[in-house]
Amino acid sequence: MLFRNYSKWTLQKILCLHWVNDLPGAFRQINYSLKPDGVFIGAMVGGETLYELRCSLQLAELEREGGFAPHVSPFTALTDLGNLLGGAGFNMLTLDFDEIQVNYPGMFEIMEDLQGMGESNCAWTRKPLLHRDTMLAAAAIYKEMYGSDDGSVPATFQIFYMIGWKPHESQPKPAQRGSAALSFDHLGKMNELISTKKNKS
Repeated sequence: MLFRNYSKWTLQKILCLHWVNDLPGAFRQINYSLKPDGVFIGAMVGGETLYELRCSLQLAELEREGGFAPHVSPFTALTDLGNLLGGAGFNMLTLDFDEIQVNYPGMFEIMEDLQGMGESNCAWTRKPLLHRDTMLAAAAIYKEMYGSDDGSVPATFQIFYMIGWKPHESQPKPAQRGSAALSFDHLGKMNELISTKKNKS
């Protein structure tokens, strides 16, 4: 699918890129759909999102069932995101992230909220169900490890922001190697160089 109407794509697909099964291919198609010197601005959930829930479920499942399976969808790391955008043909990349923490009464309220948002686990290899005692153990571990003094538990979400440009000859290019008038050695002597320049003028 080619995202030819950028404004429409932005409104419909914001924060949905973590559901894309072929992220490198999606970035290549976005790059292909842009005009030269066109810009792609995106945001996606990634990184350490819901690490409290993941850790609590894994520990409970190890304790009660002797092994664990992923119960939270996998997320892209920020370092990988830069490589993916560069590999898709974007340049002049800008990456940033926000970390948002939301407090809930308990783990079950978090899972209910995720289900309501359509953000349940999408992995094909996921287990069809979790045993009741494993879920109760995970909720207890969650509260014990991450619980606040007021009895609530946090859920962390990391939002990645990205800007990438489709190459064009009009874009600024790095200077040729060795063409700089000053080297990094001059940084320590900056005050001295400024004083010398003032005296000459």
